Amino acid sequence: MAGVGPISQDWEPVVIRKKAPTAAAKKDEKAVNAARRSGAEIETVKKSTAGTNRAASSSTTLNTRKLDEETENLHHERVPTELKKAIMQARLEKKLTQAQLAQMINEKPQIIQEYESGKAIPNQQIIGKLERALGEKLRGKK
Repeated sequence: MAGVGPISQDWEPVVIRKKAPTAAAKKDEKAVNAARRSGAEIETVKKSTAGTNRAASSSTTLNTRKLDEETENLHHERVPTELKKAIMQARLEKKLTQAQLAQMINEKPQIIQEYESGKAIPNQQIIGKLERALGEKLRGKK
């Protein structure tokens, strides 16, 4: 290879540059502090909706108006008075405590207490268990 001719390079120089900082990087605390140290001008602007969830707050007036206009009274069905009295009378006739009756039907004593106080939401399975344990018909009694 020594006698072939002058050796030359065809290569062009390759320049690698970093990307320009994005808007988020410009707002970064490090970048702002560096700009302050170098004496560059820094502009701070408070956005009008800063710190609020704009999407959520825009529809609240519509929702509150709908809620104010809503007149339907929603509540769960409770144990009727006749059923409360029938359970209590049948239990007392058998001389059982609430805890004993609850144990007989495999439920918690609190369930019996709620049924007798009228706070429970009627469950036909539990009423059926009570009918079998007490030996009396509790449903459909008028």
